Amino acid sequence: MFRDNIQDYLKANSFDLFAPKAILFDMDGVLYDSMPNHAESWHESMKPFGIAMTKADAYRYEGMRGVETIKKMMWEQKGRKISDEEAQEMYDAKSKVFGLRPVAGVMPGVHSVLEQAKSAGLKIVVVTGSGQRSLLHKLTVDFAGFVSSELIVSSFDVKHGKPDPEPYLVGLAKAGVEPWEAIVVENAPLGVRAAVAAHIFTVAVNTGPLDNSLLANEGANLIFNDMPSFAAQCNGLFKKYPVLQ
Repeated sequence: MFRDNIQDYLKANSFDLFAPKAILFDMDGVLYDSMPNHAESWHESMKPFGIAMTKADAYRYEGMRGVETIKKMMWEQKGRKISDEEAQEMYDAKSKVFGLRPVAGVMPGVHSVLEQAKSAGLKIVVVTGSGQRSLLHKLTVDFAGFVSSELIVSSFDVKHGKPDPEPYLVGLAKAGVEPWEAIVVENAPLGVRAAVAAHIFTVAVNTGPLDNSLLANEGANLIFNDMPSFAAQCNGLFKKYPVLQ
């Protein structure tokens, strides 16, 4: 079903075999339908600091570590470089506003993907730019039996967040697999860019308002318009595909 996509991936990366042993999920907008909450929280929390962060900006910068997003916005709008400490204070304010938002639900269809991945023997890894400990703990509760704390990559594990490939490279290391032995499930352009830079087969599930072209331009190997659509076909990815000469 996905042979052409996989062959293109193998040839682009000079790999001989695609043999998934792990699947790496982004968190917001993939495991949780949480991006509307984040977008509203960013918009509200940055206003007191004089930063005009639109909801569209939240989707545009999704995947970056919060402090990096803030430092970038501060430079773009104020022409001022700020310290990690100042950016962290601003991110803490955003986290406080986010904590007052309604609890985001699990993304429809994602449990089916998790169940199929687990049945296929794949390790399940979460790779998120979040640094909110309550959310990281919530992952192990909401996805008990699928997500374990030792296979979560958060902002605490990396020096450089997405779109740098480091978070996904750390995810590969935690799972003990090579790039051709993994699949990434992302929803954000910057996350796709990070996964592609790590040479991992990348599935983009467009759960937000962005045009599919933005995900395609970042190099996504497959694009689905929602998680149930991916769930209906994902099992076709969970097997070996040798490169065809």
